[in-house]
Amino acid sequence: MHTPLHILRQDEHLVAVYKPAGWLVHRTGLDAGETRFVMQTLRDQLGQHVYPVHRLDKGTCGVLVMALHSDAARALSQAFEQHATHKRYLAMVRGWAPAEAEVNHPLRPDDAPPDAPVQDAHTRFRTLAQLTLPQASDPRFATTRAALVEAVPTTGRRHQIRRHLKHLAHPIIGDATHGKGPLNRWWADRLGQQRLWLHAWQLSLPHPVTGEWLQLHSGLALPAMAQDTPQPGGPATTPTADWQRLQTQWPWEWLPPARQAAATGPA
Repeated sequence: MHTPLHILRQDEHLVAVYKPAGWLVHRTGLDAGETRFVMQTLRDQLGQHVYPVHRLDKGTCGVLVMALHSDAARALSQAFEQHATHKRYLAMVRGWAPAEAEVNHPLRPDDAPPDAPVQDAHTRFRTLAQLTLPQASDPRFATTRAALVEAVPTTGRRHQIRRHLKHLAHPIIGDATHGKGPLNRWWADRLGQQRLWLHAWQLSLPHPVTGEWLQLHSGLALPAMAQDTPQPGGPATTPTADWQRLQTQWPWEWLPPARQAAATGPA
């Protein structure tokens, strides 16, 4: 029996949970050896059927919404399909990323043939903090740099944030597909775990019945972002402890608050 999932919000129409890194949203033949599934765990935990309306990659942690009946599932799925949602992610990336970047880089689905048409894909990025360590992860350089980057995707292509950060030459630490293996292993040794450092931080969307604008937060607050209001619970009671350690145990240089105004509303 798996540890119960951390519930961020629940009513009779929907439930929002914190998806742990390494969990699949639902069973798939592409990863037949995995035993941790959000849908099945949540169904057993709530004692009722749940309906998936969007997905997060296996390695990504953070806010995930499920519907609790078919009408809510239809309305929520439509909101995602029509981009009537606003998503904010946090990623730890290689090097010092640009202060701001806007990537309009069409993507072909990962499993599509080479002659398949590309799809429009757009992401906005903003660097929140920078880090320089006096150890070399690459013999070509004397130091190792990293950045914490906010990502706001306005389209929903598979692996979009990961692929767009690779396009910027700042892949996510721990990304085995689009990143650098030696660098990932170097960081895993120092961070004490091998994982994808991508966090579904905030999700805003219309309630499927009332239309109220819901703002769902993973519970992770950053020290330099006073506008973040995490839900109750400290490091010992929330599942964000790995991200909190990442912030506090390393000498991050947080960029000025003027550069940290949060985007709001649908994107």
